[in-house]
Amino acid sequence: MPPTRAQPVPLVCYVLIAVNCLVFLAGPSGVNPAYGTRPAARACAAQHYQQRWGAIPAELLTDRPLTPAQLTRLAPVLPGCPPQSTPGKLPAVSAVSALFVHGGWLHLLGNMLFLFVFGPAVEQRLGRSRFLLFYLAAGLLATYGYALTAHSGAQALRPLVGASGAIAGVLGGYLRLYPKARVTALVPVLFFLPLRFPAWLVLGLWFAVQWWSARRGEPGVAYLAHVIGFAGGFLALWALGRRARYPDPIPQPGATP
Repeated sequence: MPPTRAQPVPLVCYVLIAVNCLVFLAGPSGVNPAYGTRPAARACAAQHYQQRWGAIPAELLTDRPLTPAQLTRLAPVLPGCPPQSTPGKLPAVSAVSALFVHGGWLHLLGNMLFLFVFGPAVEQRLGRSRFLLFYLAAGLLATYGYALTAHSGAQALRPLVGASGAIAGVLGGYLRLYPKARVTALVPVLFFLPLRFPAWLVLGLWFAVQWWSARRGEPGVAYLAHVIGFAGGFLALWALGRRARYPDPIPQPGATP
């Protein structure tokens, strides 16, 4: 029998996961003692941290940090913790840095789980350098697309943080490349029994939920950024037509192409 071809390590996915985790641990929502030990102090520091490194729609559209008048319209997370100005902030840079900032443990772990399950197979098809460009492009598309829809009102002044837009692009790309893959999902109505379903069903339902939530205007989560990232990732790989040119995918935990 011919020798089994060694599968390449999904290095970019693993590096992205590591960088996201390290950035979180070093920030005020992680374990860095430099931000204080009292919960109130850390919550205040987290607000300022997200203002500095998060992508704020009004800043992206004007390419300028928020003005003092705009800052007065932002509600503080805690009494005595007003939003602060961010002199020297480059909004275009924040569109990238926001992809590595997360608001809490669940936010981080949920995003990294999706990237770990679906990212390696897409990276294998595209190659490392193309996958990294694809990931960042999807994140920027989701961020700026969301900014265009949130150009007015309170949403225009709130920081957008998290890798969700970029990872949504990866999910859209996965659906384009592996629509018949079997994906393990936990079904709540069956006491979270793990069952395997086609990728088109699992990811299609995920997209439908994001779209429905965006239409309802659910607060706290930028669902429309997920919709834009997912659609952009799917359409980009559909346009490139790369499917037949790449080797068989790597079997991944929870997703078998």
